[in-house]
Amino acid sequence: MIRALVLRAPGINRDEDAAAAIELAGGAAARIHINRIVDGGVRLADYALLIIPGGFSYGDHLGAGKLLAVDLVHRLSEQLTAFVADGRPVIGICNGFQVLVKSGILPGMEERQTTACATLTDNASGQFECRWVHLAADLSSRCVFTQGIAHPIEVPVAHGEGRFVTRDAATLAALQANGQVALRYVAAAGESASYPANPNGSDDAIAGVCNPQGNVLGLMPHPEDAILPHQHPRWTREPARSEGDGLIIFRNAVRYAASL
Repeated sequence: MIRALVLRAPGINRDEDAAAAIELAGGAAARIHINRIVDGGVRLADYALLIIPGGFSYGDHLGAGKLLAVDLVHRLSEQLTAFVADGRPVIGICNGFQVLVKSGILPGMEERQTTACATLTDNASGQFECRWVHLAADLSSRCVFTQGIAHPIEVPVAHGEGRFVTRDAATLAALQANGQVALRYVAAAGESASYPANPNGSDDAIAGVCNPQGNVLGLMPHPEDAILPHQHPRWTREPARSEGDGLIIFRNAVRYAASL
């Protein structure tokens, strides 16, 4: 069975949800505090899949995800770099996406020491956004997590700093050309989205990006909170679903990890 490490740290609060998603997708999840890895009691190499869940790591002091990103860079860099280089899947959800971006792991287009080519910043609305949104997978993306998502899926968002912006138009164009745009916010019928369907004003309505190899995904929405039919707010008023829309992302992760 595929073993997934769900990273815990002070302020992380979606680790149980992420673990449940992995279990439902057919994997085995272990919720591990970052200090156990730093101290050597647990090795990333012993796991096939890494999840950095949502929440407010370290209270989001100095910025959303910033301090946990410092942990990854200065305390886990060697292990994490090897994990990613091996092609093993990594997913960062909401605060986890912020961590991956602030650490320079995503978008992964340049060395981490250089000026950041992208970031996640305050929502354009100037307020916390919490609602269900529609996401469309970019069919040209190399992302292993979004394969087979042929139609828009519906999952919730809950964030105040989720607006994905790039350094310049050339950087955005490069992400698009490289197949690194994994997910976009769309309107209910699948057409391009403006607020509130694009809840944060992200460039190109981007909801998730992957690294150039496609095995690291970061996204602001919460697929782990859309794995069961009754989690959907209209579950009693719409045709019955066999599973929540977000579960396919975790099924893809487990399937890909098993193929390595």
